[in-house]
Amino acid sequence: MLQSWDYSLFSWINNAAGSFPALDAIMRFLSEDAEYLFYLAVIVYCFTRRGTDRRMVVQALVSAFVAFGIGYVLGHLFYRDRPFVAHHVHQMIEHAANASFPSNHSIGSFVIAFSIFLCRKKDGAFWLLLAALIGFSRIWNGVHYPTDVISGAIIAIVVSAVVYKLFDKLVWSRRFGSWRTFPGNYSR
Repeated sequence: MLQSWDYSLFSWINNAAGSFPALDAIMRFLSEDAEYLFYLAVIVYCFTRRGTDRRMVVQALVSAFVAFGIGYVLGHLFYRDRPFVAHHVHQMIEHAANASFPSNHSIGSFVIAFSIFLCRKKDGAFWLLLAALIGFSRIWNGVHYPTDVISGAIIAIVVSAVVYKLFDKLVWSRRFGSWRTFPGNYSR
């Protein structure tokens, strides 16, 4: 039943691909290049003079490491072909015919977006919207099913939330006390 729903929703979204050239170009950009905006955000936040931003970057990187590890294991345990391998689809971007589940783009974008959201609500809301658009574009372009994208987002959000909670309790509070004393934090 879930696979039927998953394919039906995929088909409904993907069938629109190729019909709207301007929207297709935006979806291609979101699928192939928008992830670089997240990398740029991590770099910018890392080099700000606020200790809380640096904490957020460290949490995002730790979360990404854990979430990608979980995704890797799940991808091998529950291997699923990509939509363009299993069905006739409108494939709008090139992609290797490797595991579809879970979406690494979804994991990567949501882990950074939610880590930002936990520390900076307004900024995080923008990044979460961009992550959702990236996930949607992966379906539009024919390289992921909706459950691939949703599962990647869930993995990323749960891992980010757990890492956020654990940082204060286990790692940084013992080592550095407060984030006000985080090395390199010169703000007053």
